[in-house]
Amino acid sequence: MSPVIRRAFTDLSVGQVHHAACGDPAAPAVLLLHQSPRSWREYAGVLPLLGRHWHAIAMDTAGFGDSAAGEGPASIEHFARVARELIDALQLPRVHVVGHHTGGVVAIELAALAPARVASLVLSSTPFTDAAFRQARAARPPIDEVAPSTDGSHLMALWQRRQGFYPPGRPELLEAFVRDALAVADPEAGHRAVAAYRMEDRIGLLTQAVCILRATADPFAAPHAQEWMHHLPRATLLEIEGGMVPLPDQMPEAFAAAVHGFLSGLPA
Repeated sequence: MSPVIRRAFTDLSVGQVHHAACGDPAAPAVLLLHQSPRSWREYAGVLPLLGRHWHAIAMDTAGFGDSAAGEGPASIEHFARVARELIDALQLPRVHVVGHHTGGVVAIELAALAPARVASLVLSSTPFTDAAFRQARAARPPIDEVAPSTDGSHLMALWQRRQGFYPPGRPELLEAFVRDALAVADPEAGHRAVAAYRMEDRIGLLTQAVCILRATADPFAAPHAQEWMHHLPRATLLEIEGGMVPLPDQMPEAFAAAVHGFLSGLPA
């Protein structure tokens, strides 16, 4: 029998922040951070699998899902501060942090911000946001920004913009994306935060064990894996063949197995 997913809200500086948790609260904690503009539901299939061994917690990043955004512009630093507030509020002395796409960038900042609280990092399909990345991203049009239309054609436009990055024959994955994107006031906020983040100023502060998860069919993130291994030569590189942009909900079993395998092999 799979562990039950339990959901809760916590009052933090930005307002109410939502998370879903699975597994024994006495077990080592694993915090899962989603991509933009998704929500904790990206990990709905992963939580019960990790919950067999860990206290798995998937939060809604500030301003996404059911979490309040707070005041001021969205930034990776802001997302990480709120994540640390949640760790404090849940009284978790140390957590393993797993981040996918935007969530991986937030995980980097969280590890640099609170190194004593982050035991290890799993960076799934995470871009390396240096000057070259920022320049390339500035020249790229927004992918999740569509003008509302009275006939609903913007919904189809949103679907079609993402369709090439999702596996064929899995419409439920695109439906989940569209639901999350429509629930966000600004679906591009997370992408802009990533594009502005100076990762090169923070990467040298990492002292934790790191696993790089490379989804081989993710055109945005797969090319960054070798760059990560250059900056973090002692990191573990794991590949998930056929993984695409929605990796955690596309292949939850493979994703959870990779995370569990890495974490269980760390020194106690």
